[in-house]
Parts: sequence; structure tokens; C-alpha cells
Amino acid sequence: MSSVKEYFQGFGKGLKSLVSGMAVTGKELVTPKITEQYPENRDTLKIADRFRAELTLKYDAEGRHKCIACGICQMNCPNGTIQLTTKMVDLPDGKKKRKLDKYMYDLGSCTFCMLCVTTCPQDALEFTNDFEQAVFTRDKLVKQLNYRPEVPDAPGAPAPKPAMDPEKLAKIKAEALAKAAKIKAEKEAAAKAGAGNASAAPATADVAPAAPSSAAPATEKPADVKPADEKPAAPESDNK
Repeated sequence: MSSVKEYFQGFGKGLKSLVSGMAVTGKELVTPKITEQYPENRDTLKIADRFRAELTLKYDAEGRHKCIACGICQMNCPNGTIQLTTKMVDLPDGKKKRKLDKYMYDLGSCTFCMLCVTTCPQDALEFTNDFEQAVFTRDKLVKQLNYRPEVPDAPGAPAPKPAMDPEKLAKIKAEALAKAAKIKAEKEAAAKAGAGNASAAPATADVAPAAPSSAAPATEKPADVKPADEKPAAPESDNK
């Protein structure tokens, strides 16, 4: 009896799922169809802004990008799609700085995960919605993103300011020297005062023991003290 009950329960669940699927199919059957006439409508075709098609560098109006060649995007890429090449350049102040030489991007192995964009500290990357990336060979999918010529610094650019104003630095140095001289003078004065107190202490110690000796004259001798050169008398003989 239980097997018959389970059979009808399973049949009911299957019939319910079939009706639900046919309802979705029927709804799509009566929905108006939209056919994109591509590539005839290429000029008017609207692609969603969130569509990820190709990774690019952001350039400003002067043709400079924000990439500092930190390599965070390269480290976070799961497929090794990004390869950075850096170079060292000399700055006007004599220091050296690392700059981007080549930013290579393999579109064929990109998974469009957007980890490179979200982890970039300089906000130098973005995905465009240009989906027309069809080529005849796979080698053409490897692209250099910094393809624009590097814009040199303006010749009239101001020189970098020093870390501190020279006048302010000299003032701070003079104050430090004056403070050091004052501390040195205080230490010398304290050392002299300590030496004077140490020399005065023994004088009072020498005078103090002289008081008991004044009670008895130096020439007075005790009565019971015999001279050192006096010989003791010889004892008398009993034979007399």
C-alpha cells in the first residue's frame, strides 16, 4: 500500500514541474522577438556599460597614464594575463625612480574577473565595452596597453622643493647648538660645586681630633710610667 502512495506522490511532483516548465515556455513563446541587425546597426548599437570586453590604461588629456608599475595587478591575475616590464629613470634631484616600460596584456587568456581593476591603488585600469576583438591569429590578442608615446616632463616645470626651508633648517640647528652649550655649562658648574664641597670636608675632620689632646700637656708623664733606659734593680741574695 505504501508503494502505491509513493508512486502517486512522485507522479504529482513530476506533473507539477512539467506544468511549471510549460508555463515558462509559453510565456517566452508569445514574447516579441528582437533581432539585432549586426553589423548594419553598429553605429547605433548600445552595449551595456558594465560589459567587460578589453582591459585598457586610463589616459588623461595630456596623454599620461597613472600606472606606477607596482605590479599588484600582475600578482593578482589568476591566469598570468598581465606581464609588466619596468625601467629606472633619473629624477631632477639626482634620485632614481622605477617607471613602467611595457604593459603586456593577453586578451585570449583573460577571464574578465576584474581583480586587476579593483586592486589597482592608482585607479589606472578599466574595462571597455568594445566587444569587437575578433582576429585571425592568437598572437594578435597579446597587446601592449601603454602603446602611446611617453610624454616627457614640461621643460618649465618647477624644481622639486627641498624637504625643509634652508632658513628654517639653520634656525633649528642654531637652537640645538645653543641648547647643547647651555647643558654643557650647567654640567661644568655642577662639577665645580661638587669638587669644592669635597675639598672642604677633610679640613673639619683634621680639626676635630685635636680637642681631646689639649686636656693633658704633652710633657706630662703618668706617675707609674718608668723611663725606657732605666734598668730594674737586681734582687738581693739570700746568702748574706
